[in-house]
Amino acid sequence: MAIDRHDQREVFEEGEANAIGTEYLRADLLPPKASAATKDLLLQYIDQRILFYSKQSPDKIQEIRSKTDQLQTALWNEILPTVRTQATPVMALVASGMNEVLNSQGYAQAAWWNRIPFTAWALMAAIAICANLLVGFGARNFEKNIGLFMIFPFVVSVSFFLIADIDSPRGGVIRIEARNLVALKNNLAQQMNVSSPSVGNK
Repeated sequence: MAIDRHDQREVFEEGEANAIGTEYLRADLLPPKASAATKDLLLQYIDQRILFYSKQSPDKIQEIRSKTDQLQTALWNEILPTVRTQATPVMALVASGMNEVLNSQGYAQAAWWNRIPFTAWALMAAIAICANLLVGFGARNFEKNIGLFMIFPFVVSVSFFLIADIDSPRGGVIRIEARNLVALKNNLAQQMNVSSPSVGNK
C-alpha cells in the first residue's frame, strides 16, 4: 500500500514536469507579449512546485500553496483573452496544455494527502502485538536463545519504520524529490542563456 502510493507520487511529479514543459513550448503559439508573460509565470510556477516537494515547515507549505494558487490564476488569466478572441485549434491546444498543468498539480496534491488511514495503522499494530505475545508465550529457554527471540520484534519494528517513512513523502529518509522539475528548470535556463546572446546580437 505504502509503496504503491510512493510510486504514484513519483509518477505525478514526472507528469507535472512534462505538462509544464509542454505548455512552455506551446506558449510560443501565443502573441509575443502574452507568450513572454506566460513563460515568465511558468518559470515562477516551477520554482513553487520544486519548493512543494522539499522539506518545509507547515507555515511555509501553506505559503507555497497560496502562491501556487495565485500563479495558477495568473496563468489562466494570461492566456484567456487570446483564447477567447482567437478560437482556433491552435489556441485550443494552448488552453488544453494549461489545463493539464493545473490538473497535474491537483493530482500530485491529492496523492500527497492520500496516506495510510489510521484504522490500517491500528490493525497492523494489533497484529504485531498479538504476534509478539504469541512468540513470548511460546518461548522456551529464553535466556539461552535471547538473540533469536529478539529477531521478530526487531523485524516488526523495522517494517513499521519503513512503512511510516515511505508513507511520509516530505519527511523521513525516503522522500519524493522533484528531480524532473529541477531538470526541467535547468533545461529551460540553458535555453534562455543560449537564446539571449543571439537576441542581443540582433
